[in-house]
Amino acid sequence: MSSAPPTESSAERAPDPTPDPSLYVYAITSADHPLRLDGLRTVGGGADSLATVVHGGLAAVVSPAPPGLRPKRRDLAAHQELQERLMADGAVLPMRFGMLAPDDAAVRAALQEMGEEYTRRLDELHGTTEFNLKAARAQDDLLREVLIESDEARRLNERTRDGDGSYEDRVALGELVARQVDARQRLLADQVVQRLSGLARAQVEAAPAKDDFLNVSFLVERARAHEFTEAGQRLARDYGEAYDFRLRGPLPPYSFAA
Repeated sequence: MSSAPPTESSAERAPDPTPDPSLYVYAITSADHPLRLDGLRTVGGGADSLATVVHGGLAAVVSPAPPGLRPKRRDLAAHQELQERLMADGAVLPMRFGMLAPDDAAVRAALQEMGEEYTRRLDELHGTTEFNLKAARAQDDLLREVLIESDEARRLNERTRDGDGSYEDRVALGELVARQVDARQRLLADQVVQRLSGLARAQVEAAPAKDDFLNVSFLVERARAHEFTEAGQRLARDYGEAYDFRLRGPLPPYSFAA
């Protein structure tokens, strides 16, 4: 058991002679962490079935594993709500959705084997939370900037637009614009991260999806969460309507638990 990518559910594994996993694992905390689990529903829809498995100074929050586990919206919500409840009272190592274990003994064995590492990571995450920022720029605005600032792109665009350009001109224009767009998006990403990094302990970038040029998570001290949120809002105002900034948080520090 680890806070790295989760184990496969029984529905996704090839058949083997071992029993199906019986426990769903939400998080690891210190053994003295407040466990205010009342009123929370479990993944799978059960109630009053949350429990802890304790070994030494660590505890894992678990519930019975639901059959045919799938990332349904209600289960994702239950998973995150429990982690946020725990996070409100101290450092937590949140498990990714779908973390399963065969039984209590397997969980205790993992806590014993990884005890020093889990304790170190809990210490590092003490008093922190995660914010995730995704950003995109309107393509028309970006292309307009390329044509204004690149003489070569503007020349090729005028030739192809007037019908005088050759096939080679159109190919050259497409390749030039693609290089320019990529370079400008990478520069934008660096500038945005630099503006916010001073308010964070650490940051981790992931591959942007679709039209985004940035997908970055920040590890922020809880005492600075409001300050960080205001900085994100100010960033959006400064860049203007051609940009789409989507800041989520505070969140369990998934990106920094591994």
